[in-house]
Amino acid sequence: MRAKAELERLEAIVDASGVAERIEAMLPLGVRPRQLRVRTLLIGMLAVAADGRPAHLSRVHEALLALPEAEQRRLGVIAEWKGGPHRLTYRQVERTFSLVSRALGKDEPDGEPSQALAEALDALLEASVAEACEPASGSVAVDWTDLEAFSRPPRSDGRCADPDAAWGRRRGNSPGEADEAFYGYYLQVVTIVKEERGPEAPELVRRIQIASCDVDPPPALVPVLERMAKSGIAIGDVLADSGYAYRKPESWALPVRRLGAQLVQELHPNDRGAQGTHMGAVRANGNLYCPATPAALLELGPLARGASEEEVAAHDGKAGELARHKLGPIAGYDADGYRRLACPAAQGKLRCPLRPESMTLDHTRPEVISPPEHPPVCCSQQTITAPPSVNAKTAQKHDYPSPSHRRSYARRSAAERAYATVKDPASNDISRGWCRLTGLAPIALFAATTVIARNLRVADSFAARAAEEERRAAAGLPPRRRKRRRRSAEDLIAAAGAPP
Repeated sequence: MRAKAELERLEAIVDASGVAERIEAMLPLGVRPRQLRVRTLLIGMLAVAADGRPAHLSRVHEALLALPEAEQRRLGVIAEWKGGPHRLTYRQVERTFSLVSRALGKDEPDGEPSQALAEALDALLEASVAEACEPASGSVAVDWTDLEAFSRPPRSDGRCADPDAAWGRRRGNSPGEADEAFYGYYLQVVTIVKEERGPEAPELVRRIQIASCDVDPPPALVPVLERMAKSGIAIGDVLADSGYAYRKPESWALPVRRLGAQLVQELHPNDRGAQGTHMGAVRANGNLYCPATPAALLELGPLARGASEEEVAAHDGKAGELARHKLGPIAGYDADGYRRLACPAAQGKLRCPLRPESMTLDHTRPEVISPPEHPPVCCSQQTITAPPSVNAKTAQKHDYPSPSHRRSYARRSAAERAYATVKDPASNDISRGWCRLTGLAPIALFAATTVIARNLRVADSFAARAAEEERRAAAGLPPRRRKRRRRSAEDLIAAAGAPP
C-alpha cells in the first residue's frame, strides 16, 4: 500500500504542472462523464514508475486499486453510481488513456511530438524538478540514446503497428560490433549539472525530447532549449559530445548561442586542427591563431583516456604553449556576434619581430623565428574583426583541448548517468518490452513519468548525502570519500594471479 506522503508528492507534481487541466479541456465530452479523470490517470502512471514497474496500463490499473479506500474515493477510483459504489475497471483506464494519446498526438504522424505533447512533457518535468529541490545551476548536459519500440519493424508491404517509429543506429553489444540497427525512437535528456566553480547539484533531468529516428536529434533539441529560455530559465553552459558539435552551425551551435548559453563540446575529429584562415590568422579548434603557430601545436588532440601523470603534464604544457599563440579578444561579442581580436604579440603573449615592442619581453615566452615575408592583415593591423561566421561550428567557452576544457567537459557524464538510471534492470528499465504501446504520444508520456520517478530518487539520495555530510561535519569527522569501483589493469592482473 502506497504511503500517504509519497502519494501527496506525486499529486503535487501533477497539480503544479497544470497538465491535467489542459488535457482535460482537449478531450471530447461523452454521453456520460468519465469516471477516470486525467489527473488520476497521471498519478497512477507516476505511481507505476515510482515502484519500478513496467509501463503497462494494467499496472496503472493495479496501482490505483492498491490505494487505500479513502484515497480511491477521493481520486474517483471508486465512484457512486445508481447501482451503488463502482470500482474503476481496466477498460476505463484504457479508454481515458487512448483519449489523452489521441489529443496529444498528430493526425498525420511525422515522427515529431506535437506542440501540445511537447508542452505537456516540459511542464511535467519542470514540476518534478521544482518538487525535488530548487535548481542551483543553469548549466546542463545533453545527450541522446536509443528507445526501442515494442512494435515489429515494417513488413515488405510497409505496414507496421507503430507508424511513428523508424530505423536507427545504436552502439552494439556484441564483440567487435561498433553499432547495430534498431527500430524505435531517439530519447534526449537535458540534465542539470553543477557550475564550474559552484556547489554540488543534484543531476535532475529538466527536459526530455523524443522523436523518430528519422529526425536528427540535435536540431530537434533546439526548440526544447528555446522553450526553456522563453519560460525564464537562464541557460548557462551546454555540455555536448561530438554528435552535436559536428552538426551544421545553423542547426545547433548558432541557435544555442543566441539563447545566451556557452557551449562546452567535444570536437569531432574532422573539425580538429587547422580549418583555413581568416585575415591570415589560422582557424583551429574554435579559435584564431598566429600564422606562425607550429603545426604540431595546431594538431594537438584531446588527452588519451588513462594517460599517466607525465603524459598529462606534457599535454597540458603543449596546450599552454598553444594558448600563447591565440589571438585574444579585446572586447565581448556585440549584438550581431562580432568581436575584436588582437595579435598575441601585441598582447605580450609571445615575441615576434613584426612587433618590435614584443621583443623586449623575457625569453620565457615563445618567439616567432620565421615571421611571414609578406605579413597578412592579422600581422599588419593591431586588431582584426571576427564575424560570427568564423568558427561558428567549433567556438566554445574554453580553448580546446586545454585542461580547463577537460575539467569542464567532464561534467557531461551526468547525462550518461541519467540514462544508466532509467536503463537499470533493478528499477526502471526502458529496454524493449518496457512499454507495449505504440505511437509517439503514449511512449513519450510513460517515458516522462519514468524520468520523473528517477528525478525523485536522485533528489532523495542527494538530500540524504548532504544530511550525512552535515552530521559528520558537526561531529568533527572528515567528509566521506566516494570509493572508485573501477580498478586498473595492473590491479586486475595482480588479483587474478593472487593465491587463493
